[in-house]
Amino acid sequence: MSEQYLDRLDWPRLEQQLDQDGYAVIPSLLSHKACEQVSALYPRTELFRSHVVMARHGFGRGEYKYFSYPLPELVARLRNAFYPRLVPIANRWHEQMGLPSRFPESHQAFIERCHAAGQNRPTPLLLQYGPQDYNCLHQDLYGEHVFPLQVAILLSDPDNDFTGGEFVLTEQRPRMQSRPMVIGLKKGDGLIFAVNQRPVKGTRGYYRVTLRHGVSRLHSGKRHTLGIIFHDAL
Repeated sequence: MSEQYLDRLDWPRLEQQLDQDGYAVIPSLLSHKACEQVSALYPRTELFRSHVVMARHGFGRGEYKYFSYPLPELVARLRNAFYPRLVPIANRWHEQMGLPSRFPESHQAFIERCHAAGQNRPTPLLLQYGPQDYNCLHQDLYGEHVFPLQVAILLSDPDNDFTGGEFVLTEQRPRMQSRPMVIGLKKGDGLIFAVNQRPVKGTRGYYRVTLRHGVSRLHSGKRHTLGIIFHDAL
């Protein structure tokens, strides 16, 4: 992944898809080799600040690890490269939803804001699922300061490494039943999606819808995912 690759993406189309569905797929964001290199970091305990076994907390089945600072070079590069391209969307969404906070242009400035509020633990993470594992629907909030978009990258091959394990989004619309979305990803694909809420235009202006995300049950194999969250945690 390079800055030039991100520059070449059709950002108006991605923005349109985010506005329409709350998510947008970037095919082949990482090469297969890069995916394997990131997956290979999982056993290296010195790189991580925390190891979470989901079943212990009622989060589902499977496990994940939060990286420590300093982040691995590729993870830091992804976080810093995506943020300024997503800031215009994030600020527009907050304006349309009537939320007061706005986000600075640089990720470093936003992280400084998080740290000043006590949110100083890094949130990029690696997730690992095996047979019968799943991730319950949830939101990655972590504190007062929440950047409204995040990125997930599938590091495993659904054709060869695992079966099942689809990425799932649900959208709770006011006075309506939830809308489920099952998103098919290939190895190396990136997914930009809403963390918590997004604006939807109605007959009386914009209103907020709430989103949650998770992973359906794996039937076989092993699945790794890299999560890029732009705010830090308390």
